[in-house]
Amino acid sequence: QVRLVESGGDLVQPGGSLRLSCAVSGIIMSSATMAWHRQAPGQAREVVAQVTYSGTPTYWTRFTLSRDMDKNTLYLEMNNLKPEDTGVYYCRLTTTGGDDYWGQGTQVTVSS
Repeated sequence: QVRLVESGGDLVQPGGSLRLSCAVSGIIMSSATMAWHRQAPGQAREVVAQVTYSGTPTYWTRFTLSRDMDKNTLYLEMNNLKPEDTGVYYCRLTTTGGDDYWGQGTQVTVSS
């Protein structure tokens, strides 16, 4: 059974940093495309960053992805956070066969 568990969300002041984690179980992360999505209050969920199974990243924001293959964990490095970065951040895994899995989300709040 594939399972994604996000962590690392917090309340942080503008200009601060966070590192989100997505621990993957039930599948080897490097065999799938993985992404971070964000859902701000009252808005649709949007993609933040993505990495393919071959390791090719694509970014829609200034944040940075990294992968720890030994821990089967995906990270999102978030620097210089702004209030508009506030939202629930979700981890998503898509297999080469097209199966889609989501984590439960982790809350990021940027406020002074």
